Amino acid sequence: MTLVWILSATFLGGVLSAALASVFLLLSEQRRNRLLPHLISFATGAMLAAALIGLLPEAIESVGPGRIQAIGAAVLAGIALFFILEKLVLWRHCHTESCETHAPQLHAPGASERDRAAGWIVLFGDGVHNAFDGVLIAAAFLTDVRLGIVTTLAITAHEIPQELGDLAVLLHAGMRPSRALWFNAASSLTSIIGGLAGYLALRRTLDVLPYAISVAAASLIYVAVADLIPGLHRRVELRAGAAQVLLIGCGVAVIAVAELWLP
Repeated sequence: MTLVWILSATFLGGVLSAALASVFLLLSEQRRNRLLPHLISFATGAMLAAALIGLLPEAIESVGPGRIQAIGAAVLAGIALFFILEKLVLWRHCHTESCETHAPQLHAPGASERDRAAGWIVLFGDGVHNAFDGVLIAAAFLTDVRLGIVTTLAITAHEIPQELGDLAVLLHAGMRPSRALWFNAASSLTSIIGGLAGYLALRRTLDVLPYAISVAAASLIYVAVADLIPGLHRRVELRAGAAQVLLIGCGVAVIAVAELWLP
């Protein structure tokens, strides 16, 4: 039954993020630029809440008070791991269609060889990223179904703006829209492979589950703090700041409600 939950969550999360990104791309550029920061604010709150309200308390409770420092060490190691992965361009977190990581010349006419290469690099990086997300989701479900659902919600909230950025890069690389949609969806569904691999590996070594959960929490904290929040700080207007605080609070509230009410 746990495997069914894992496969269902990774499949639905991958399909939902890719589908919403595709629909989002149909909007005008002006409207996308207006809505995207709000989505990122919501994702920030959801990811921090999932890590700090859901995952870490569960990990600490599982190991007991005598090994809390080991959980802290696992979180620290996880943050270091994601920093290194991002440096190696295996972790592609981009939330605007013109970010310098994905496409420094996004608005230049035509698709150069560099543009086409960037498209394939993005697909590879996104596939690795989503596969690892699948492992994290598997670790959460192996601990508790409610924890798995909360983790899936937080990861999916973050994936939508990322998939939008990736899709924009593929189109700029000269790929036909229909082909770009299929490739983007395929890279999203590598989370299923990661979920299956995580299930097969972690269920045999249940003692490491609290530490796997800690690494999952580290990934959410790292993305929120190192990637999403700096982007939010670029908007300094009072109205924008108030909207960000409100939407971050909404993200936290959704996860908190899920924690309280899911069976």
